[in-house]
Amino acid sequence: MSPPIAPVGWSRWLVPPAALSIHLSIGQAYAWSVFKPPLEDALGLSGTQSALPFQLGIVMLGLSAAFGGTLVERRGPRWAMTVALVCFSSGFLLSALGAATGQFWLIVFGYGFVGGIGLGIGYISPVSTLIKWFPDRPGMATGIAIMGFGGGALIASPWSAQMLESFGSDTSGIALAFLVHGLSYAVFMLLGVLLVRVPRPRAEERADGRATAPAGPRVSARQALRTPQFWLLWVVLCTNVTAGIGILEKAAPMITDFFADTSTPVSATAAAGFVALLSAANMAGRIGWSSTSDLIGRKNIYRVYLGAGVLMYALIAVAGSSSKPLFVLCALVILSFYGGGFATIPAYLKDLFGTYQVGAIHGRLLTAWSTAGVLGPLIVNWIADRQEEAGKHGAELYGTSLLIMMGLLVIGFAANELVRPVHPSHHLDAVTPEKGAPDVRRHQQSESA
Repeated sequence: MSPPIAPVGWSRWLVPPAALSIHLSIGQAYAWSVFKPPLEDALGLSGTQSALPFQLGIVMLGLSAAFGGTLVERRGPRWAMTVALVCFSSGFLLSALGAATGQFWLIVFGYGFVGGIGLGIGYISPVSTLIKWFPDRPGMATGIAIMGFGGGALIASPWSAQMLESFGSDTSGIALAFLVHGLSYAVFMLLGVLLVRVPRPRAEERADGRATAPAGPRVSARQALRTPQFWLLWVVLCTNVTAGIGILEKAAPMITDFFADTSTPVSATAAAGFVALLSAANMAGRIGWSSTSDLIGRKNIYRVYLGAGVLMYALIAVAGSSSKPLFVLCALVILSFYGGGFATIPAYLKDLFGTYQVGAIHGRLLTAWSTAGVLGPLIVNWIADRQEEAGKHGAELYGTSLLIMMGLLVIGFAANELVRPVHPSHHLDAVTPEKGAPDVRRHQQSESA
């Protein structure tokens, strides 16, 4: 299945809404923490266990994006969006069956494995297309679409909480909520499948009137893996994501624990509202910070994400439990950096490697997200469980986790400082085509046709 080429006069501003329909749907993953307490009560799970569907989903996101990135480039965004629709919706339907029968492994398999494949393919489906539509503002373009992934929980969190309140928080109520999610998202994602278009082939004109290939670096996905820049950005993304996802996955229980012993404890409804606020910050950071990167540069914006992130975590660790506004404000800033990091990375890759196979390179880089999807929740949940067993409670459950997150951000900051332009020896015109790789000269000729 290949997407229709945009007709003459097609507005490029119709493409971001197509991407948003996919990202707003799969962004529901960030509202998983709303389901954690009901699942723990209904199925007798620990915090670590209830995080498994989310963790596996993020792992599969990275793996499916890495292995499917080249396929997405070859078959186009419409094929990718269709695969995302089928997998993501099917994951919810399988989870509904698992909840109805009390089989937690089926929820892990459905939401985590099957749904996770939909997450990965859907996440990268519009990236290269958007960069090609908006070569003048790549940070803004990817930020518009990818903000949908951060904003998905802004819709899903209160929506899920309301369904659980209406249907009940037992296994049958959870199953019905999963079922409604799966069917609703299938319809919404179909809009993106029908709307997406790819730009008409266009090359720059030379002075003599002949077409030439677009200027800038041209590095294949396979060759990118051989550069230090790819692995430095891998570390940057992994550390930034780990620091944010640890809070996001356990957001509702965390704010409840931090203020459980105060005169103003946080209710379940308020905790769900906090998750929605984090989602809003995540979404705003994706468009705001990524657009800013078009002005000040990718390296500088990551200095802000990682450096200021350390300060925010330090404030939470030192004074978070004594001031609810301070805790919320710092968490919102951290999540804005988290979202901004996701939205800026495709443009960072475009700057370093060019647009040739940026979608496939982006897919491979998202294995950093898979790693962070395990590390972040594991660090926060495992340490909190151990501290609880030791008799500690409240903010004491998270002190060690916060220090670890600060250390990871320092490592990411150092990695970003080491990033340099890719050496010309890695560019396509300097590399002998490898077996299975597209012939560079033939590709350039086709672009010039």
